[in-house]
Amino acid sequence: MRYFILTAAVLGLSGCGVYQATSQPSLPEGITFIEQEKAGENTPSIPYQKYQLDNGLTVVLHPDDSDPLVHVDVTYHVGSAREEPGKSGFAHFFEHMMFQGSKHVGDQQHFKFVTESGGSVNGTTNRDRTNYYQTVPANELEKMLWLESDRMGFLLEAVSQRKFEIQRDTVKNERAQNFENRPYGLVHETLAAALYPPTHPYSWPTIGYVEDLNGVDVDDLKAFFLRWYGPNNATLTIGGDIDVEQTLKWVNKYFGDIQRGPEVKAADKWPVTIDADRFVTLEDNIQQPMLVMSWPTEYPGADSRVAIDMLGSVLGQGRNSLLYQDLVKPGKALSASAYQDCAELSCNFQLYVLGNRDQDLSELRGDVMKVLDSLKVRGIKEDDLEQVKGSAEAGAVFGLQSVQGKVSQLASNETFYGDPDRLASWLDELNGVTTQDVENAFSRFVWQQPSVNVSVVPRGQQRLQAAEQNYTATRAISSGESEKQVMRYTPETFDRSVPPAPNGSVSVKVPELYHAKLGNGIEISGAESNETPTVTVHLVLPAGSLMEPKGKNGLASLTADLISEGTTNRSSEDITAELDRLGSSISISASSRGTTISVSSLTKNLRETLTLAGDMLFNPRFDEADFDRLKKQALEGIHFSHQTPQWQAGQARREVLYSDPWHALPSEGTRETLSGLTLDDVKQFYADNYTPDNARLIAVGDIDKQTLLSKVNGLSRWKGNKATAPAPAELKQYPQSQIWLVDKPGAPQSVVQMVRHAMPYDATGEMFKTQLANFNLAGNFNSRLNLNLREDKGYTYGAGGYVVGNQDTGRVVFQAQVRADSTVDTVREMQNELNEMASSGITDDELKFLRLAVGQKDALSYETPGDKAGLIANMMRHKLSSDYKAQQRAIIETVSKETLNALAAKWFEPDAYQVIIVGDAATLEPALSTLGLPVKRLVVEN
Repeated sequence: MRYFILTAAVLGLSGCGVYQATSQPSLPEGITFIEQEKAGENTPSIPYQKYQLDNGLTVVLHPDDSDPLVHVDVTYHVGSAREEPGKSGFAHFFEHMMFQGSKHVGDQQHFKFVTESGGSVNGTTNRDRTNYYQTVPANELEKMLWLESDRMGFLLEAVSQRKFEIQRDTVKNERAQNFENRPYGLVHETLAAALYPPTHPYSWPTIGYVEDLNGVDVDDLKAFFLRWYGPNNATLTIGGDIDVEQTLKWVNKYFGDIQRGPEVKAADKWPVTIDADRFVTLEDNIQQPMLVMSWPTEYPGADSRVAIDMLGSVLGQGRNSLLYQDLVKPGKALSASAYQDCAELSCNFQLYVLGNRDQDLSELRGDVMKVLDSLKVRGIKEDDLEQVKGSAEAGAVFGLQSVQGKVSQLASNETFYGDPDRLASWLDELNGVTTQDVENAFSRFVWQQPSVNVSVVPRGQQRLQAAEQNYTATRAISSGESEKQVMRYTPETFDRSVPPAPNGSVSVKVPELYHAKLGNGIEISGAESNETPTVTVHLVLPAGSLMEPKGKNGLASLTADLISEGTTNRSSEDITAELDRLGSSISISASSRGTTISVSSLTKNLRETLTLAGDMLFNPRFDEADFDRLKKQALEGIHFSHQTPQWQAGQARREVLYSDPWHALPSEGTRETLSGLTLDDVKQFYADNYTPDNARLIAVGDIDKQTLLSKVNGLSRWKGNKATAPAPAELKQYPQSQIWLVDKPGAPQSVVQMVRHAMPYDATGEMFKTQLANFNLAGNFNSRLNLNLREDKGYTYGAGGYVVGNQDTGRVVFQAQVRADSTVDTVREMQNELNEMASSGITDDELKFLRLAVGQKDALSYETPGDKAGLIANMMRHKLSSDYKAQQRAIIETVSKETLNALAAKWFEPDAYQVIIVGDAATLEPALSTLGLPVKRLVVEN
């Protein structure tokens, strides 16, 4: 399916309404009904009811009783665009502070309350808004409203200097991890600074500059809260299995007393223009150069908006896009894309091209300009738009599969447009766009127009830049102290110190499954899900990387990629065009134990989509030119992906734990193994392993068993070889704990892992119970390890650990990406936490927390077709009984502290672990010797 790029206002708006709004409930005093939208009869829509409290808080409700859960979103209309020059990063910094407790919610307790409710929680900040959201079982809604109202009305009473300093460290760690220590991580920051004038709020990054973060104090934080975090600048959106009348009573109880904040005026639109090409060069620790080009456009709501979005799709999204056909397919670039980046105040059209190693970006930019010139001559064709519209309209339906997705769109559209459900109007606007509209937008904003050009080149290789730098961005200077704000206090008209109890219990229904078996042995399992008229089908074949011949790592993935390159009946472009018109998608991907052919389709188009998938599976073209191109791209691709410290740590772990090449080497292959592969290898792997023997088919969606069987019964005529057994793991064993050091020169952070072998997979035995034992050690935000390294020490953006197994082996991994200067201390703290858990076990309170948190998670586990398909896949892969989830719940409810402590003693003893560190060896190695463990250098391919 072609990806149609949209911004927050319309991204993923989708689906056919599943709830018919009823008559209005009686309203509590202080709440005013605004409007409602009912489910559309023939048009995708998201039905809602909209209210407003006297203090200005907007409330949007979307009842949907299809699953026993609720999603609660509080969106504040403030992001980095509301920051003052010289105080960048404050909106995002404040997002962190909102999780640090409030007057009636203790330190670190917000996460804990949500987790023990069986829910998930997070927050995000962008240029124009900050949102906080949680998904929980439906009986925990009142508690979520209590939590959100307490930080809206009582945050400042709990703010302390220590919390402020810890979260400042956490944000700086986040910046280092996600931007400074990530290849190409500073591209967007560099582009924005070059595109926008220094006083434009989009010129600085949402994460902020370190110098600015260091310059703010706790008084700035309080002023920011008082200015922007009033209820009149917020939208509370609730969707799921709710009683509207009761929900409104709770909303009024918890939010109604909160005082209104200062008035917030809508920010003026601020599109920009530039009068000449700007060239900027960014040196980075990378291997492939990248060219990023940007043209200023307008803003959301402008007449050109959707036409430019469609231009991006035609030019740079999908296999049929011009950039793919003219640059990627001929091998001139490794990848390319184009889209419009839109935010509330301004938009710009961006084009990315990733070059091959040592490629001159000036030549690559010339190739891009030729593509643009050819588009001017070619024009936009009606079929281009039909493909885009088909994908977008189908995406509108697929997007209704989760309550969170629907709530997110209602919240975003209310925040930016005052209109929660804009789906119908957006589809009308999309369908109204003509080829002339897109051509006019292209001529007006892109073709022969000035652009910002960022050349990202390997350090010391400025010779590869597109042109010599002719523009240097400047930063705006702070105007001084923030505007003083008047302190607001929320009256306490009831006892807020007592958390609300669950409102009854929820009934969690595991999806009803059906089963069948075709005559050639293909096993079929499925589940009906008729909330949206969509179907998802996965055909899993025994053709994974563990089935590759020795020394041919990467063959399974290369075979899967080549099958997508067309058939003896259709070119890959023909297949892509037809899928876009149908609004369907087909993907083929290889993993360690199988290759999965995944089909997503509207129910009405399933037969045509399956026909295309069958043609791809049974009639692959296997063209030599396609093979040569994909092999070259695979070789370049591993150079790209293997640059990250996370990948290097993962590869080090494989080499430390395993000795056989199937497990010790990456499944995508190495330079050596990929270089040796031939088209004959692909053909032979396909002949040997693409077989119905041991194949599994999973189907979830708006289709019953008999209808599905009628559509896939043709597979029963398929004959093939006996499946190849996966290669067994050969384990490395060590007499003692050691440190394995992978050098990443100059890295501002280190990846630290402690790893060991463990038991194979089981659903109800030792592995499952060891996962429970790990929950309080490293398995949730409030775990000992994360609270120590992130919330107490400020070493990292996050720390955790997991216990995982497959059919023949398993592993336990604890990990964190930390400030380089805290690497040695991190290892000590990890060892101490493991030792404490192994020797003393969990507490009574931790056992209670475990039972609540893990025991109630099932309410969230089966909502979407993807969730259901994951459940089925796990059951088929490990041959689990249909009641294994009930068995797990019984274990959670009854497992003793003594059992969990015995497993902790067995599996968490730190001396049994190997320590892996990826970081700057020159500075780390002398200090690591103080840990008393042997330090060994390990070189991984990168």
